[in-house]
Amino acid sequence: MTTKVATFPLRLPVSLKTALETISDRDGTSINQFLVVAAAEKIAAMQTEEFFLERRNRAGREAFRRILNRQGGEPPRAEDQWPDSDAPAAD
Repeated sequence: MTTKVATFPLRLPVSLKTALETISDRDGTSINQFLVVAAAEKIAAMQTEEFFLERRNRAGREAFRRILNRQGGEPPRAEDQWPDSDAPAAD
């Protein structure tokens, strides 16, 4: 499968280009490959953040408590308990 690519000119401050040359050389990649990977990592991080924000916004305390208090569940194990000094404030 061939990936389509697009090109565009990128203007960088000389100091940033120098840093990119140094780091990409140390990484064993070209500046182009380094920037592509860096952009992909940033996009993945931002999409992950959006995913969790969307999930959080759909959540409700009532449903959360209903799930926690459902019949047939097992109580938290000792290692799952909050130490008294680290316990979050009650709602």
